Amino acid sequence: MRILGIDPGSRVTGFGVIEIAQGQLVYVTSGCIRVSGAALPERLKSIFESVAEIVAEHRPDEMAIEQVFVKNNVDSALKLGQARGAAICAGVTQALEVFEYSPTQIKQALVGRGHADKAQVQFMVRAILNLPGLPQQDAADALACALCHRHTRDTLKQIAGNGRE
Repeated sequence: MRILGIDPGSRVTGFGVIEIAQGQLVYVTSGCIRVSGAALPERLKSIFESVAEIVAEHRPDEMAIEQVFVKNNVDSALKLGQARGAAICAGVTQALEVFEYSPTQIKQALVGRGHADKAQVQFMVRAILNLPGLPQQDAADALACALCHRHTRDTLKQIAGNGRE
């Protein structure tokens, strides 16, 4: 089972791929899609194409993406929502099932606190995946989303009585 995690952004979109092999977590890859240019439609196209390339190359079985939240700036939230839409469409057009998690759910699953800071998330991603160094923030957030999905899947399977993978 491979999971692609996405931390959407209109300028920087983080991605991370993990695999569950024989019950063990394996880090596959992570990074950031950096888009430039002033025109939002061109940036959205770049996000769509880049996520589609990642899906084609790494063949995940499922995709987990962070939900939009409005903190201070509604315009930023709208752009973030459009970036999410581009990433979701890239996954769905390649037959991926997409799961969405709030930032609080992701932090709760990883750190045990829904209001953990980014440094705590980076630290836990590094520890859980046994990485040699801290991943970049956007990539760490994407890996955290994938890890949250894995945790949620396992918990729901246990509740349903289906056991573990």
